Amino acid sequence: MEIEVSDVTNKRLKSSVEHNETTQTDSEVAKAVEEETAAATLASEQVELEIANILEKINRFTNLVSELLESGKSMLKELSNELEERIILIHKEQMGKWQEEIKELRLLDTSNEEADALLLNAKYLLQNVRGES
Repeated sequence: MEIEVSDVTNKRLKSSVEHNETTQTDSEVAKAVEEETAAATLASEQVELEIANILEKINRFTNLVSELLESGKSMLKELSNELEERIILIHKEQMGKWQEEIKELRLLDTSNEEADALLLNAKYLLQNVRGES
C-alpha cells in the first residue's frame, strides 16, 4: 500500500509541475489518498472477516473432531466391556460343560467300579462252586 501512496505522490508532483496548480492538485491527491485508504481499510475489514470466518470453521471442525474422538473412545470402551462380559460368560459356560463332563465321567467310573466289583465277586463265586464240585 505504501507503493500506491508513493505513486500518488509522484503523480501529484508531475501534475503540479505541469499545471502549476499546487493547491488544487494537493486537495485532489489528498482526496484520492483518503479514498484509497478507505478502500484499503474496507478491503482489510473484508479480509479480516473472511479470516475470522475461516478461524471459526477451524474451531468448529476441531470441536467436531474432538467430539468424534470422545464418542469413538466411549463406543470402543463400551464394546470392550461388552466383549469382556461375553468372553467371561463363554468361559463360565465352557467351564460348566467341562465340570459336568467330569461329573459324568466320575459317575461312570463309579458305576464301572461297582460293576467290576460285582463281576469279580461272581467270578470268585463261580470258581468256588466249580472247585467244590
